[in-house]
Amino acid sequence: MSQWLSEVIAEGQRQTDWLAGHRQQATEALANIKWPVRRQEAWRFTPLLPVEKRSVSLAAAVEQHGSAPVIDGLNAYSVSFAGNKLVAQQGSVPAGLTFTLFSNANTEQQATIKALLSQVKPSHHLFGQVNDALMTEGVYIHVPANTVIDTPIRLSQLAASVGDQHLRVLVHVESGAKVAVIEDGFGDADSLNTFVSEYVLDAQAQLEHYRFAMYTQQAMHVGSCHFKVGEKAQLTSNIVGYGSVLSRLDVDVEYTGEFANANVNAIYLLAEGELFDLHSTIEHAVPNCTTEENARGIVGDRAKAVFNGRIHIHRNAQKTLAELNNRNLLLSRRAIINTKPELEIYADDVRCAHGATVAEIEEKALYYLLTRGISRSQALIMLNFGFIQELITQIPNTAISDWLLHSLRERFVSMEVK
Repeated sequence: MSQWLSEVIAEGQRQTDWLAGHRQQATEALANIKWPVRRQEAWRFTPLLPVEKRSVSLAAAVEQHGSAPVIDGLNAYSVSFAGNKLVAQQGSVPAGLTFTLFSNANTEQQATIKALLSQVKPSHHLFGQVNDALMTEGVYIHVPANTVIDTPIRLSQLAASVGDQHLRVLVHVESGAKVAVIEDGFGDADSLNTFVSEYVLDAQAQLEHYRFAMYTQQAMHVGSCHFKVGEKAQLTSNIVGYGSVLSRLDVDVEYTGEFANANVNAIYLLAEGELFDLHSTIEHAVPNCTTEENARGIVGDRAKAVFNGRIHIHRNAQKTLAELNNRNLLLSRRAIINTKPELEIYADDVRCAHGATVAEIEEKALYYLLTRGISRSQALIMLNFGFIQELITQIPNTAISDWLLHSLRERFVSMEVK
């Protein structure tokens, strides 16, 4: 066991709030977990040395915490967290929706949260267990049955101070309800965060989900998103990841009812020397469900990306439709992508496909644009946009898609190989 993990266990055992019982279960589990090494397949390409070198120290609230980027045209209820505290909010909680901070939960709300907490997240995720042990603030969102929430909920975590941040999000969308939730993270401070979110979708619920892990430089991110999708429920998830000294996102989707559908799109963009690791697992445990997952990455000079996508078709999951694709574009011969799409099928009446591609910018296309008087920087932006724009245009919220196009354009400039 690493010294850092020993400190996590000790810190979790010192906490005495209303989640103490939950923390105790997590620390007991952590005591029996072997620290990941590169011989383990799940961490083969993502060394945890930057974490091992750290000491556990919770980030303190800071006055100069910065702010999340403004998304023009987005009418959302927005809250921001920095230094493990709520530091800003904008707008009002939409009518019909319950929004509760863990720190403000009354006795009844505490009982509800404890009943749902960690019921979606698989127990094998090391940093999910770390979040269980050390979470210092959380958000519980409840959408009652048949309630349509037109105002998106935006939850931002800002890596604005040195130390560790452990935010938790718990969302319950009841039968026939609909909501959009945006989770985003920004900053470059020397920090570590384990942003974990759990979603329960009851029958015929609809969730429009976004996760923007836009941490850079020294901001380490080892977060996760987990979903349980009920009968005839619909999940759309859009993920954007940047790279840093260590950035990893685990995504888990489990179907719990028939005729449900999940559409997961992911984009990752790595500037020079950065690392980003995306692991996804889709559990088709019941029949007649549909999954479409597309991940596209652009990897800059000396950067390293990891994609491991797994779709598991259980024995009883007949009539499953599932497709998984990963496409990657390398901006340099020194860029690295380790991609591993997987299909594990135990049913015999299914339609499934998976694939992966790795390519470089086509020299003929680049030369064509350069001969038309377009600068190399602008030519690369144009070609890169063509590679990922298809996924961005599928985003149902135009304010978010427009903001992403602008943000990614700026990001490409920093990724260009000079």
